Amino acid sequence: MAVAASSVNGLILTPISKADENFHRPTELKAFDDTKAGVKGLIDAGISEIPRIFYSPPDDDDSDNVSGRTQIQIPVIDMEHVNKNSLKRKYTVDKIREASEKLGFFQLINHGIPGSVLEEMKDAVRRFHEQDTEVRKQLYTRDLTKPLIYNSNIRLYSSPTTDWRDTFAYISAPNPPNPLELPEICRGILVDYSNRVMEIGKLLLELLSEALGLNPNYLNEIGCSEGLALLGHYYPACPQPKLTIGTSEHTDNTFITVLLQDHIGGLQFRHPNKWVDMPPVAGAFVVNIGDLMQLITNDKFKSIKHRVVANTEGPRISVAGIFSTLGLTTSKLYGPIKELLSEENPAIYREATIRDINSRFRSDKPGISTLQHLKLSQGDV
Repeated sequence: MAVAASSVNGLILTPISKADENFHRPTELKAFDDTKAGVKGLIDAGISEIPRIFYSPPDDDDSDNVSGRTQIQIPVIDMEHVNKNSLKRKYTVDKIREASEKLGFFQLINHGIPGSVLEEMKDAVRRFHEQDTEVRKQLYTRDLTKPLIYNSNIRLYSSPTTDWRDTFAYISAPNPPNPLELPEICRGILVDYSNRVMEIGKLLLELLSEALGLNPNYLNEIGCSEGLALLGHYYPACPQPKLTIGTSEHTDNTFITVLLQDHIGGLQFRHPNKWVDMPPVAGAFVVNIGDLMQLITNDKFKSIKHRVVANTEGPRISVAGIFSTLGLTTSKLYGPIKELLSEENPAIYREATIRDINSRFRSDKPGISTLQHLKLSQGDV
């Protein structure tokens, strides 16, 4: 017997038992987007089965291929006194170098941002996403020029999988909007937190420069800290978490990402072909190398695929500070740093603007690294 589709706020909810020919993904994507209520709107409507657009294809090596935290030691790097003690700084640089070359991920403690500020930032993300639906709808947009960009799934129409996640984005550098244009519910903490994350990013880029054997100011001077955006992610509790994904497998199109995650967890990265849990550490940041850093270091530092699994415990809150100028119009080209190249270590990638790399990232399906489009052929090397 056929099972009828139901509707929530105009969104068609096609049960899994319906034949594939009765499911038209573009129509359902548009219906979901038109609600302007995001995934949170589905939860508020009381759904018990997720819409078909959220079904994630099973991972061939997913179920039995997740490594526990005891098998792989994820570096936790203590930043205390790193600017006051030369021996501590050298030790920290060595740890960051090793993590960036081998894992592409590490956690950062004693970074200087008070725990009260971290909690307020997470609370602000929660407050924003848990506002009355009609208030959120007024802010829902896919216009990337807005002071605050709130929507569900930035690649909603280009990705084969819809993530179980809503997000707002605040681009704080290099051209921050007038703070009065930001929603009052999160205005003050967004400005304060972004300034603090920028300082951490600049310090990390100094340490990464030293890890490459370069002048400490090198990466900052070539513009790696010129751009910063904050992404406030909200992952509602999911009634069918095994059918979907919180964030699809991807690499970051950034120089570095500085992530604040809450206690729930769910972040995983690949190493080398297993999914490894990134356990939450109270008060810590998760730092990962992005595609732009792998590009300019000529594969010395690794941008690693990662994802977030859906769960029933949510909402999960995270705040990603991404260091990149993204779609900003600029003619500045980035390629492998010449000081790192030699006859034995020739350039692997061609030069490109960050805007071009970002455009490619937005058009590619998740899981496809933008770097593969920039690789030089043997004849070019």
